[in-house]
Amino acid sequence: MNKKNLQIKAKSVTWRQFDRKHDAIFRSLGKEIRIGVLAVSMLTYASTDSISAQSLPSEPSESGEKLMQLEDIEVTASRVAQPMGQSARIVSVMTREDIQATPAQSVNDLLKYAAGVDVRQRGAFGIQTDISINGGTHDQIVILLNGVNISSPHTGHLSADFPISVDDIERIEILEGAASRVYGTSAFNGAINIVTKKSKSDNITVSAEGGSYGSAGADASISLVGKNLHNRISGGYQRSDGGTDNSDFNKFRAYYQGDADTKLATFDWSLGMSSQNYGANTFYSGMYPDQYEENRRYMASVSATTKGRIKFTPTMYWNRSLDHFQLIRGSKTGENYHMTDVYGLSANAQIDWSLGQSAIGAEFRNEGILSTSLGKPLDESEYVGIPGHDGYYTMRDNRTNVCYYLEHNVILNRWSISFGVMANMNTMLDYRMRLYPGIDVSYRPDSRWKIYASWNMAQRMPTFTDLYYKSPTQEGNTGLKPEETQELTVGGRFTDEIATLELRAFYRKQHNMIDWVMYDSDSVNNYSTYHATNFKIDNMGVELSAGLNLQKIFGERNPLRLLSLNYAYIHQDRHDKEHIYASCYAMDYLRHKFTARLDGRIWKKLTASLSFRWQERMGSYIKYTTMTGADGTPSVTSKPTKYSPYGILDLQLAWEEKKYEIYFKGNNLTDHRYYDIGNVKQPGFWFMAGAKLKLNI
Repeated sequence: MNKKNLQIKAKSVTWRQFDRKHDAIFRSLGKEIRIGVLAVSMLTYASTDSISAQSLPSEPSESGEKLMQLEDIEVTASRVAQPMGQSARIVSVMTREDIQATPAQSVNDLLKYAAGVDVRQRGAFGIQTDISINGGTHDQIVILLNGVNISSPHTGHLSADFPISVDDIERIEILEGAASRVYGTSAFNGAINIVTKKSKSDNITVSAEGGSYGSAGADASISLVGKNLHNRISGGYQRSDGGTDNSDFNKFRAYYQGDADTKLATFDWSLGMSSQNYGANTFYSGMYPDQYEENRRYMASVSATTKGRIKFTPTMYWNRSLDHFQLIRGSKTGENYHMTDVYGLSANAQIDWSLGQSAIGAEFRNEGILSTSLGKPLDESEYVGIPGHDGYYTMRDNRTNVCYYLEHNVILNRWSISFGVMANMNTMLDYRMRLYPGIDVSYRPDSRWKIYASWNMAQRMPTFTDLYYKSPTQEGNTGLKPEETQELTVGGRFTDEIATLELRAFYRKQHNMIDWVMYDSDSVNNYSTYHATNFKIDNMGVELSAGLNLQKIFGERNPLRLLSLNYAYIHQDRHDKEHIYASCYAMDYLRHKFTARLDGRIWKKLTASLSFRWQERMGSYIKYTTMTGADGTPSVTSKPTKYSPYGILDLQLAWEEKKYEIYFKGNNLTDHRYYDIGNVKQPGFWFMAGAKLKLNI
């Protein structure tokens, strides 16, 4: 083999001072950066720079186009650094500038604008949100904060409870498709990694806002930067009376992160907490509109990465979630308490050698729950007191997941190839190792084109809710089998200075899919009970995205800067013979989703961003109606109701100066009332207005 053709570099790749020819990939959308990198053996932990770039500069560029400054950005994938164009798999990145342009009020709102992501929201401001990818369910993705897995084994309903605000985020990275060999068993359908800011200077930022339905919030952060040490602390509070009955909430959060750079290694650490209580109108059953819930969450992590030809990365993390649920607000009827503890240890090594770059690693992850309704019954002598409440946890369960990883990455001429395998064992299942391999390949005909394909397998264990939960309307199943999938993805991307086009298609064959369903036999019980069960489903879909740099087309003086269009189509086939009357999650997928965004500068420093989202959901829900008879006795009737397609138009206006910013965010300008989840009616038009002040210290 000709050694000149084996393009392998052991050092991180850094781009400096882009000229107009070589930065066409980034400038093609004016704002949006799609960094195509694949992490090699990241386990369920990926450091802040493990999927894509190191933290981009937090301050926007002063250039005419207000682009993110791209000088000195080092793009790495786990411990393997690759140029963007040479990676074997695509990671979509929502940059800080994209985030600032959207009228999002929460982290979850930001994800609504990603074509392949389904965000089913129960409450505003990110209160109780289910996030899924490519027609999957909310339990089938892994959510990471600065590379740390914060997904909840209790239920995916609580995974998207973040200790950060939109202002804390530097970028969001989305990896679509099965990724167990990269992130572990949680990444059944993909992964979302949220990377927070690392400021380059000492500063203080404060903000306050208010708006519809008695909504108000305030945030503050402080960054302290030394020669080789960064520290950042942020916190915030939000409250609202809610846009519908019993949808009020109060939320507090705090987050600290630090990092240090030494000659031998880099170190990262973080602490976070969030606390929220909210009215949960029909959140889990349309028969009970007065539900209520309280959540508290604590998390901590520490990691290090050595420098040199062989990079070693040990990691430790811990997450705790406390949940208090009332079926009827203020009543002990259907009341549940849960406390979930997760801790993990991982050790990874990356080696650069003559035939490529190899990674090997292992992870230990323990998941435990104490509950009044989930798990196996405890002896009375083993009861555990509930923190802050009278009463005891009377049930417990625990499981340990062990993974071993091996992966190799090679770049040969115009080809990039990444292949590997994960060996996994879970104590709840048995003590047998199961293998989940995968391979990703890309080919670059020239600098503008990239063609890619991948095949991967994945597994997911049932949540504790899937296994044990029981209520008047739901029944768990301790006999559930773990979900398994094989996924094939193909796609291509074209990029130049004016436009970016991408087409992606996938086919996913799934066994033992877990969902909560209602059978025909339940009709005698007023269609009231959902059962957790397994079945087979095939998913297939297509995504098309396009971006136009309007200033490249019409000139720099044109007020319009960026037009972004995205469309996703998904089709699903279920193969089991038993008829299902209604599904809670798996079969209520998005058949069509279209998003569009237009950004521009109206006058001087006044910018505007107009976002449109249209979607059509398959499936149906049981709509409950309370009626009063002639004798005054109330009765409840139910009927199946299909989801109606809907379109939402959002607007953001902002006036930005160096030290302050004033903004207005209008959501659902057409005042359309719609449903993301059955019986949970979403608010119509609502707005928020606020100001932000930033001071150097």
